[in-house]
Amino acid sequence: MQSRLFHSLSRILLAGCVLGVGASVMYGQSSSSLPSAPQEQSPSRVDVFVGYSYAAPKDTVVTPLGNGNYFNQRPSDVSTGAIASGAYYFNRYVGGQLEYANHQDGKNDGFQTMMAGIIFRFPFEADDIEPFVHGLVGATRFGGPNNDGPGASPVTVHYNTWGPAFEGGGGLDYGLPWFNHHLSLRLFQADYEYMHVNFGPQNFTGGRLNANTAQLSTGLVFHFGSLTPPPPVQYACSASPDSVYPGEPITITGTATNLNPKKTATYSWTGEGASGSSSTTTIQTGSLAPGSYTVSGHVSEGAKAGESADCTASFTVKQFEPPTVSCVANPSNVNPGESSTITATGVSPQNRPLTYSYQASAGSISGTSNTATLSTTGAPAGEITVTCNVADDKGQTASATTTVTVAAPPAPAPKTQTLCSIEFNHDPRRPTRVDNDAKGCLDDVALNLQRSPDATLVVVGNSAPVPEVRGRHRRSEMSAEEMAAQRAVNTKSYLVTEKGIDPTRISVRTGNSGTNEVEDYLVPSGANFEADVPGTTMVNESLVKPQARKPLGERHPVRHHHKKAAAPSQ
Repeated sequence: MQSRLFHSLSRILLAGCVLGVGASVMYGQSSSSLPSAPQEQSPSRVDVFVGYSYAAPKDTVVTPLGNGNYFNQRPSDVSTGAIASGAYYFNRYVGGQLEYANHQDGKNDGFQTMMAGIIFRFPFEADDIEPFVHGLVGATRFGGPNNDGPGASPVTVHYNTWGPAFEGGGGLDYGLPWFNHHLSLRLFQADYEYMHVNFGPQNFTGGRLNANTAQLSTGLVFHFGSLTPPPPVQYACSASPDSVYPGEPITITGTATNLNPKKTATYSWTGEGASGSSSTTTIQTGSLAPGSYTVSGHVSEGAKAGESADCTASFTVKQFEPPTVSCVANPSNVNPGESSTITATGVSPQNRPLTYSYQASAGSISGTSNTATLSTTGAPAGEITVTCNVADDKGQTASATTTVTVAAPPAPAPKTQTLCSIEFNHDPRRPTRVDNDAKGCLDDVALNLQRSPDATLVVVGNSAPVPEVRGRHRRSEMSAEEMAAQRAVNTKSYLVTEKGIDPTRISVRTGNSGTNEVEDYLVPSGANFEADVPGTTMVNESLVKPQARKPLGERHPVRHHHKKAAAPSQ
């Protein structure tokens, strides 16, 4: 029954090896469509080989017979066998190996081997091939040949006897792309085995075996583990953003690499405001003073070296920037007593709340928002400097200035000036004649005109009511209005002929004072005579001609007086 079990196992391993060879051929034909092995793949730590084995032991077992003769028998080749081995590598090239092989289907024998030893491999990852050699020592359990030839006596070598064995050889493995390159096809393994078995001195069952055995094997190799330790865990931290103003949050993110996906990583944070057990932490900066800060992060997936890492991230809390302000006045030029609107435009770089205030060098200003009103009432003519102030809630301030120009008050309009007046009561026979007593007044009038070359003169003639004269025709007498006009015309004529005054600078009018006199008025440039002296009437000089100043015949002299000139009106 044991022979049939090993026979079935050998057939299964043989089929697996054949399939592996076929798959490798197919892989070689379509290698362009399959992934290749990584260039610097780490060699495996453990290799397990299972497969088919062919063994051919060569020797003669000499069995002593009871009659003094010997019976010679030879073990036959075993075409169906199973082999398995495991190798543990200490480094890239050298390892220890255990091997077990079972060959039970010989014609007249059967044996097992169990050996241990050293193995050397020579990996060529770029070519997916790996040659190896090994040397093993151990034991064999040999069944021995049987005397089952024709006519042979029933002589049987003792079964299942243990003896020492030695094995040396090598082979070639070819890497397959499946299972993440953890599978190879052992193209061949060729070994030399020496087996020594002493069956004992008993008659008919004894004898010795010193077999030189050739063993050929093929099968599949499974690779486990790696000689290269996994790369250490690495951890990097970054702050986003890395520069903020107080009150703005900062997120610290940790990025771990080379973590083992089969393990659970733990995170922790230390530093100003940092906390949490995930790969990120948020820092609230509202209570932090301006300055630079550092946060440390830690990640771990175990207690071994390389299974934890630390990182740091820095950030800066900036000082709030002060606000800025601009200031404009509209209008910037006003008349005395008028107002101007002052507009202040404040800007906080961090959008802090702002308050406004104002000062003025003259006048009065009111307002607490971004606009204020400047009143110039009582302010002198000239520039008024307005200062616009802005402050944020952190006490930081800024100022700007603008100016408002107050125009000088307009000069008062010139007024008509009252000069001296001359009387016409001295000569009843010639009541319109300008006599010598008037010369002093008219000289003064001429002097005023000469001093004010842009001024003009208005001569206003007046007349008292003309009394009725009995026995005379009224036709020969002038009316009061006519005498007033004649007196004005005669006065102008005197100034023109005697004083050389330009006649275009003198206007003649009549008034209604009811006195026999001529009033003289100096009208400066820009003055409005009719507004200053209302109630006069223009004389038509084309109808009223000046009278010559002819003297009367010899007469007793009459003393005349003229009125003192009135003070100029203001």
